[in-house]
Amino acid sequence: MSIKTGLVSVTFRQLEPAVIVKLVKDAGLDGIEWGGDIHVPHGDIERAENVGKFTRDAGLEVLSYGSYYEFDESSLPFSTILQTAIALQTKHIRIWAGNQSSDTADEKYRAFIVKESQRIAAEASKVGISLSFEFHSGSLTDTTQSAIDLMKQISNKSAGLYWQPTVGMTTQENIDSLTNVLPYLTNIHAFYWHPTISDRRRLGDCISDWMQYLTVIQPSQKDHCILLEFVLDDSPEVFLEDAETLKRLLK
Repeated sequence: MSIKTGLVSVTFRQLEPAVIVKLVKDAGLDGIEWGGDIHVPHGDIERAENVGKFTRDAGLEVLSYGSYYEFDESSLPFSTILQTAIALQTKHIRIWAGNQSSDTADEKYRAFIVKESQRIAAEASKVGISLSFEFHSGSLTDTTQSAIDLMKQISNKSAGLYWQPTVGMTTQENIDSLTNVLPYLTNIHAFYWHPTISDRRRLGDCISDWMQYLTVIQPSQKDHCILLEFVLDDSPEVFLEDAETLKRLLK
């Protein structure tokens, strides 16, 4: 197993891609997950090619494409998302497991998400790209059990799960959650919000928690990326501090 480090670009929606590339380079991280809402819009192939190129020219990797694709009728066709990811030259696309929570979605909706996920995972795997569902509220991955059930129903090695600590859970509850999703784990979003999602803190304020999370993933036989996301005050300076914390943790 190896672990790469990076930044989710939507952390700095207000910054141009070139500035983000320099920040990540200065931070000594491995790469960037580029977001599809601002920095690399869906279907803008020329921009995707350019952003991918100057990411690599800086010695960084395009670790993922954060597409926010959620199977909604208003979404662009997945083929547009896929072509953008190909232009970025990434091997990974992050998507959402729909836009209904697991406690309100009926069986018909879940079956739709499963069938469509199988279809797009097969489409992406033909060009060597895998998919991951964000572990997130308001979707079918809003609980650990629902996320695991979804992975079992999709049953495709090209589809996996991101994981992130659930704000409001205890450290042990998050450890249990990560342990249970480990067979399906691809990447991790790293941050520290406490006690609510409105209370962002430095990653260094929860070193003990993250040491335990990293211990959980040590037995994994797969490679993973840990991606910093949404830092205190949207501050580049705090991001650089958090990057140093993450690198220390991985040592």
